[in-house]
Amino acid sequence: MGNNMQGKQVKDRKMKVTVLGAGSWGTTVASLAARHNDATLWGRDEAQMREINDEHKNSKYLADYDLPKNLVGTSDLEAAVTGAQVLVVGVPSHAFRSTLEAAKPFVHPWIPIVSLTKGLEAESMLRMTEVIKDVLPGRPVAALSGPNLAKEIMAGQAAATVIATHDREVAEALQRVFQSGLFRVYTNHDVVGCEMGGALKNVIAIAAGMAEGLSVGDNTRSAVIARGLAELSRLGEAMGGEAATFAGLAGLGDLVATCVSKQSRNRYVGEQLGQGRPLQDILDEMNMVAEGVKTVGSVMQLGERYGVDLPICREVHQVITGEITGDQAYRGLFRLQPGHEAEPG
Repeated sequence: MGNNMQGKQVKDRKMKVTVLGAGSWGTTVASLAARHNDATLWGRDEAQMREINDEHKNSKYLADYDLPKNLVGTSDLEAAVTGAQVLVVGVPSHAFRSTLEAAKPFVHPWIPIVSLTKGLEAESMLRMTEVIKDVLPGRPVAALSGPNLAKEIMAGQAAATVIATHDREVAEALQRVFQSGLFRVYTNHDVVGCEMGGALKNVIAIAAGMAEGLSVGDNTRSAVIARGLAELSRLGEAMGGEAATFAGLAGLGDLVATCVSKQSRNRYVGEQLGQGRPLQDILDEMNMVAEGVKTVGSVMQLGERYGVDLPICREVHQVITGEITGDQAYRGLFRLQPGHEAEPG
């Protein structure tokens, strides 16, 4: 169906919104959508879904927060997806394609599909909206991205995000679906820039976390964040993103939040690596995915493909693969001879 039908379907105030993925961010987005819509949250854990329905809690990820009483949890993928007018996908990048493939028989042909996942598909290096187009072609796609720490939003603190899609009519309709209270939703046509900002900032956050773990000081951490922004902007622009996007919510805003917040998974991984802990030990104790760990390999391949030098990402990659320690990474970075600030290094 054409854009007019798509726009008509998503313009109604009350929608049936389904979110796939019951982690902290998926649950938060489902809770936001439930304030003005019929919202369903899908997860594989039946006990977790029962808790959402019976106690209006998700104690595994958001123990201190009550969920909307009208938010429905289910582990039945067919029941969750059938009849959905907006489908939101918040599963980790490594499960993104398989989850969409499983849902595909039940997804209506005209509905918008929104990605919450800030990562890249490892094998193909595709962005998540590209994976959606590959598995579910012919539907409007969008990415929701910005400096969005789930617990702060659940606590009712002010926050802002970006809904990125090429279709302005769909963007404005989705804006109404997710905007609630102090949670502001901006629109952006630059899907590439928003998705690459979200994926690349996770890698830089690992570097910033290593600085914290090594206790090298705020000056060093600030330098890494600033140079990291330049790095992700160079690659993002080479891939077709716009410079203004990387200075906005999905770029600088998300980067700062992820690099400095104690809630950031990627920053935590970097901090623990900086303290000398083995990567696998760190990951084994976490109940959520740090996307930067999986993304950095794809980022290095993309840098090579587009001819973009990525010194910070390269050092993080070498730490992740066990070639060097966090301490060696920082000594390596600061041995580089600096040139013009607009250049790599």
